[in-house]
Amino acid sequence: MQTITNTKNQITWQKSSVANLYSYAPTGVYYARPRIKGKVKVKCLKTDKLTVAKQRLADFLREEHRKAESMDNTAAGKLKFGDAAETFKSRLASAKDLKPRSKEYRLERLNALLRTWPNLEIMDIGKIRKYDCQEWAKRFGKDSSAQAFNNTVGTLRMVLDIGIEFGACYDNPAKTISKHRVRQKQLELPSKQQFIDLIKAIETTDGGWKYRCADLVRFLAYGGFRKGEASKITWADCDFGKNKIRVAGDAITGTKNWLVRHVPMIDEMKLLLERLRKERPEAKPSDAVMEVFTCQGALTRACKTVGIKRITHHDLRHLFATLSIESGVDIPTVSRWLGHKDGGALAMKVYGPTMLVPTQSSALVAYSKSQ
Repeated sequence: MQTITNTKNQITWQKSSVANLYSYAPTGVYYARPRIKGKVKVKCLKTDKLTVAKQRLADFLREEHRKAESMDNTAAGKLKFGDAAETFKSRLASAKDLKPRSKEYRLERLNALLRTWPNLEIMDIGKIRKYDCQEWAKRFGKDSSAQAFNNTVGTLRMVLDIGIEFGACYDNPAKTISKHRVRQKQLELPSKQQFIDLIKAIETTDGGWKYRCADLVRFLAYGGFRKGEASKITWADCDFGKNKIRVAGDAITGTKNWLVRHVPMIDEMKLLLERLRKERPEAKPSDAVMEVFTCQGALTRACKTVGIKRITHHDLRHLFATLSIESGVDIPTVSRWLGHKDGGALAMKVYGPTMLVPTQSSALVAYSKSQ
């Protein structure tokens, strides 16, 4: 390999057998260093493996040439919606403040937009009119939920804003689209006896994972966890001495707000966890408490068997919240257990209209006052 030293910055590069691919001599990490439109672009490929570096180099070159072509079109007063959408995707992928699922959902909305608006991808952004946006909104809004509609409109506006940024248009033609009102979902949760029947229905199915699925339903209902949170709770997070469970946050797979919170270990939860520990004595503190992380199929079939409205994993979280409120725990505390950051505003909106007279469960109330 040829060695090249940049005397100004004292950076030593080794040229590889592949054009535009160099390795940084002190570490062996590969960098892309192509010249595009007369300018040298430098990109760390974050690998010291040549085969991996070649693939990432190809991806980088393809993206940079696409950007250069897009800029040429913009300079000529043209920018296709598809080019702006690719820029949107690139920025979305590099966004540090969004969780993977949020990025995935935004891409789903973009795909829905392109699927329901024929030829949008090849249209010049500068030629998209308010009338075009309104006509698409009429069609799309007929068969989509308010939430899906609003988020798809939001995605359309974001892409069109890129057109403004590049100088391909001067105004956002989608800003006149009125968003649909999102109606609060009416909670129809199972009673205590229906919940017991639901568990029995799951455990009497023929599936090989029936008992694990039943335990996951219990775990979600007794702890109020989000499905993703429940999958990350380990035995080390379960404090039997203080009767609480730690729900950890991280930027990839943890809590929605990336915070750490503690949830009370109610009597039913404690019995569940004690049984699971006896059944799995070899479990390590770092092992996940649950052995399955989703059970919607089993839950849906059980609802049909019991004769109640279909419920989801998230409805089990609502079940925990309503149980806590009916037991006499104040809404700000319940909100904190759920991981909300608004001091109880959302919880009051969701659960306030259906609140019943508290039954004063001493265990839950005592735990809430100790926090």
